[in-house]
Amino acid sequence: MRVIIHENEKKIGTWLGDYIAACINEFNPTANKPFVLGLATGSSPITTYARLIEIHKEGRLSFEHIITFNMDEYVDLPQDHPESYYSFMWKHLFNHVNIKKENVHIPNGNAKDLTAECLAYEAAIQKAGGVHFFLGGIGVDGHLAFNEPGTSLSSRTHIQKLNYETRLVNSRFFNNDINQVPKEAMSVGVATVMDSKEVALIVTGHNKARALHKVVEGSVSQMWTASALQMHPSAMIVCDENACSELKVGTYRYFKEMES
Repeated sequence: MRVIIHENEKKIGTWLGDYIAACINEFNPTANKPFVLGLATGSSPITTYARLIEIHKEGRLSFEHIITFNMDEYVDLPQDHPESYYSFMWKHLFNHVNIKKENVHIPNGNAKDLTAECLAYEAAIQKAGGVHFFLGGIGVDGHLAFNEPGTSLSSRTHIQKLNYETRLVNSRFFNNDINQVPKEAMSVGVATVMDSKEVALIVTGHNKARALHKVVEGSVSQMWTASALQMHPSAMIVCDENACSELKVGTYRYFKEMES
């Protein structure tokens, strides 16, 4: 697993946006050979999406033959709610690029049969040929997507109860009122992410330092679900200096030297 350390979030966004664009362009997607991109929400990927939009507007990246799958969505939150992940993705990325609406896949947390929706979502990923590149983040407790601590590392797309800490952190998007934060979400599983050909996680800020330490230096554990990426053949964590405060000095220096 690569650990790439940048000074701040803006530099992470620039570097990662350039990296993803290069991956897509090297793949050279076509109608018969689309590039499948897994995406995340929250504050972490916003600068990366801004960079991808910038590259697209410069004429150096097309989304015409890209299929996207988002990691998660709240259950029972209206699709047009400003804090739904559907709204987030169209606001921060899709409305600004030439992606086809039929190529956008976001879990439907309002489906009548949520179990069937989970199975259908997983099947859609498989039908598309699997995800080529999954972009994600981690929670302060090391969760990947909405796979909270204790989630099976062999999990697939499922309905996940959100713990108090996750809802408290996300309440900043809901007028700081935890009672407005949905109690459940539909999330891809850990195994779903592990099946992708390449994964990159963004980790920023002092509040993610303990999670980064556990994910990079700790053992693989269902209590820190992002730690499963230690077993992925092509995974990287892109983090800022603030998130590195709990890494061992030797670990920090090693990865700085490796990526210099």
